[in-house]
Amino acid sequence: MAGEDVPRMGQALLDLVHDVGRINGFGDTFRRECSYLSRRISLLSFLFEEIRDFQGIHGHSFSSTSAPSSSCLKNLLITLKDAKRLISLAANYDPKIPHDADAKKISLKFQCITWQLEKALEDIPFDHFDISDEVREQVELVQSQMRRARERDGSLNSRALSPALSKPLDKEVDVPVLGNRANGRLHIEKMGNVKFESQAMGNIVPKVNGKRDPNMEQMKHELERPKGFSISSNTSKLNGTDFSKAHNLDIKGSEEIKKQDPVIVPDDFRCPISLEMMRDPVIVATGQTYERSCIQRWIDSGHKTCPKTQQILQNSTLTPNYVLRSIIAQWCSANNIEYPMGSTNGKIRKSDGTFHDISEEKAIIDALVHKLLSRSIEDQRSAATEIRSLSKRSTDNRMLIAEAGAIPVLVNLLTTEDVKTQENVVTCILNLSIYENNKELIMLAGAIPSIVQVLRVGSMEARENAAATLFSLSLTDENKIIIGSSGAIPALVELLLNGSSRGKKDAATALFNLCIYRGNKGRAVRAGILVPLMKMLTDSSSCMIDEALTILSVLVSHPEGKVAIGKANTITVLLDILTTGMPRNKENAAAILLALCKKNAENLVHVGRLGADVPLTVLAKSGTERAKRKASSLLELLHKIRQF
Repeated sequence: MAGEDVPRMGQALLDLVHDVGRINGFGDTFRRECSYLSRRISLLSFLFEEIRDFQGIHGHSFSSTSAPSSSCLKNLLITLKDAKRLISLAANYDPKIPHDADAKKISLKFQCITWQLEKALEDIPFDHFDISDEVREQVELVQSQMRRARERDGSLNSRALSPALSKPLDKEVDVPVLGNRANGRLHIEKMGNVKFESQAMGNIVPKVNGKRDPNMEQMKHELERPKGFSISSNTSKLNGTDFSKAHNLDIKGSEEIKKQDPVIVPDDFRCPISLEMMRDPVIVATGQTYERSCIQRWIDSGHKTCPKTQQILQNSTLTPNYVLRSIIAQWCSANNIEYPMGSTNGKIRKSDGTFHDISEEKAIIDALVHKLLSRSIEDQRSAATEIRSLSKRSTDNRMLIAEAGAIPVLVNLLTTEDVKTQENVVTCILNLSIYENNKELIMLAGAIPSIVQVLRVGSMEARENAAATLFSLSLTDENKIIIGSSGAIPALVELLLNGSSRGKKDAATALFNLCIYRGNKGRAVRAGILVPLMKMLTDSSSCMIDEALTILSVLVSHPEGKVAIGKANTITVLLDILTTGMPRNKENAAAILLALCKKNAENLVHVGRLGADVPLTVLAKSGTERAKRKASSLLELLHKIRQF
């Protein structure tokens, strides 16, 4: 393909990303696979933007584009077209029509596409296209996520994949024995004497409205199977070995089977709404089991039906499914997987493996959550104050508070008109977010819009803690995107400009972390972030020069940020810092100046006229290692431009 086709191919890749993003309404059968693949593809949009704008930004001739570079773009184009077709097919898959082979084929194809996309991204010549560092990091993140997904679904190699890779979706594929979820298998291994325990559990399976949980009967049946077997409804073999001969496998053979079979979370352990392993399973009036936070959010949104059966819920009672929770805990322990919720049957597992009785603490927390639901403002304020204190003390408390279903209730109280309650509630959510597993629960509860509202109009204490909460939640990469698009950035910029000393620091920290994601850099610039940053750099009483330079060093890598920083009289201020600043500040100032001057002759000439040579020469000799590199590179650019 000719070099001049690169911008067109970049745009075609970008169009495919947008097309994939517009596919929605995923069916239950492949919802998880469609969502995962769609999200990973959406994160590639900034890579394709930089490839599309390669000539316009960097001034290279397309004639220099090598054949391998064009070839890698072709491969990406083909792979994304396949991904789009696959997601469209899977989204419309109807499980009511019996076509088991098609389901297996689609499952395998998801693994194939993930593997193809991972390999295609490895072939991109980032240096050739001059891809920015943050976009490279984002692509590496996508690759690592796909690698983990591939490892989770089973070890696939090119030989195993070749039959599927060589045939389109409308052709029959001979599915190899992968020993994973694609084969519809349920792996229950190393469970000990599970037959005895499952019989005991069968006697205490909870009933709701006189019905047993329908999922429990199937789970009980599966647990009674001999350990070490991969159970499949459509096969009589264990990785090619007849069941009648399985008991003759020696220890070595068993070890090999364990190595080959990845640990797959059984579907019955997954919430039908989130498709993730349940932390706190509860039973609704129809007898179906869900993750508490997910079904609570569904009910709080005004739905009166069971999401899985579409039956009308006679009541909104959520009954803890202690039996299923116990089974999940056993399975996690047997497979060396950390159980996502730390308490079981009134006990919590400590780091040394022993259990601590928390019945009393749990009772106190349950009572406080019930008190939060009171219509009395005084009761709400009192309960929020106590939960704030408990959530500050320990990780165990943070787990127990979340387990008690407090997060959705707290999120609903974020918009209360009582100032003190609001301050306590937003601080509770901040404290709870410190525990990693709670971050997802907070996001699932739809907390971001309400936190942003507190950030805009709350008291100064509430705004400070709202900013800190957004920082804590944004430590997860996908949350950076959600928070950035929620309107949080303008509110954070306002706090950075007019907040208290602590509020400014909280806002700066949150803004820096959000702006690691490329899409948020432009939002921050358009929100006027350069006004408070320049004030922080030039105010002699400011103690936030380091924070301002750190944020600028992130923004300058974005084309919009680079232009805005260049127009804000920043160069003069940065040169002053090169002379009088602290070592770390000098380092960041040199890095920003170098980014401003790369491929921008006007800025480079301006830096030279202001006498940058002297401080740069000193820094190149005596600065930090990074400062030396940046100063030397900038001096080299100044030397080159003076030769012309």
